[in-house]
Amino acid sequence: MAQSITILGLESSCDETAAALVRGVPGSKGNILSSIVFDQQDLHKSFGGVVPEIAARAHAEKIDVSVMQALDAAQMTLAEVDAIAVTAGPGLIGGVMSGVMCAKGLAAATGKPLYGINHLAGHALTPRLTNGTPFPYLMLLVSGGHCQFLLAHGPNNFSRLGGTIDDAPGEAFDKVARLLGLPQPGGPSVEKQAVGGDPKRFKFPRPLLDRPDCDLSFSGLKTAVLRARDAIIAEKGGLSRQDQSDISASFQEAVADVLAKKAQRALLGYLDAHPAVRSFCVAGGVAANTAIRQRLQVLAQQHDTQFIAPPLALCTDNAAMIAFAALDQMSDREPDGMTLAARPRWPLDQAAPAMLGSGKKGAKA
Repeated sequence: MAQSITILGLESSCDETAAALVRGVPGSKGNILSSIVFDQQDLHKSFGGVVPEIAARAHAEKIDVSVMQALDAAQMTLAEVDAIAVTAGPGLIGGVMSGVMCAKGLAAATGKPLYGINHLAGHALTPRLTNGTPFPYLMLLVSGGHCQFLLAHGPNNFSRLGGTIDDAPGEAFDKVARLLGLPQPGGPSVEKQAVGGDPKRFKFPRPLLDRPDCDLSFSGLKTAVLRARDAIIAEKGGLSRQDQSDISASFQEAVADVLAKKAQRALLGYLDAHPAVRSFCVAGGVAANTAIRQRLQVLAQQHDTQFIAPPLALCTDNAAMIAFAALDQMSDREPDGMTLAARPRWPLDQAAPAMLGSGKKGAKA
């Protein structure tokens, strides 16, 4: 019988500082023993978005605290941990460096093996952490800094079917929130404001739906929202609460339409190649949006495919997914040494050409 392994994971790629302990057998589901997350919303809200320098300093101040709290919550000591995993990219380089340096220090002090983990792989492998989903499965990774369709063939083997050529949906939600005077982060604010709004009032574009591939674009959609807002202000002198709700609902509907249509194309291609498996998974912060999640779930049901979305706490950045990724990958890769470097860009599919554009939350993979 395979031996159970306990991994300490660290995550600091954007604006959440996190540590977690996960236990399991490589190749099976993981058991989350503890998960600590410090968000930085109060630090960045007055700036309308994440400020990299502020984020990096906050990570440096909180990373060791998160480790201690994760160990205390699991009632464990560092000596009882079998390995240490850390996000080594992609992300805001100052934050990634904070996590990598802390993990290196812990590994050097304890002699535990060190695993540098691709942040995107953490999200992409979350369905295996929560559901033990077998390979291959279709993954829509949709977050503040990334949006791509992936075929997950194995813990270290991903093929990109398509992705955003400019901004990620999470960036678009943040920008729309700023345009409407809503608080950051934009995703929850726009979703909340959309309740009671008319999603048909504004005819916002659905970019790239005329193209037969799985690539996406959200930059033009943001511009359309800006023009609609400015037209209302020019006519009425300001935005009413209902105007904010209608714009939010119309924008959210446009994003959901684009993601659902492109997801259908990716799903049909996946099912054609793997008709016996039939698992469609979604992960990342935007996957917490109820309207988008429901649209994707309906799509999966229409194609007799299992729909898997992690609990909301595992949609946003966390360290449990990083710890589990190391657990899932360690059977077919070696640990990293003290030469492990922080990487601002790190595509999962090394063979695919780079996507165009680089958003405010990191280079596109």
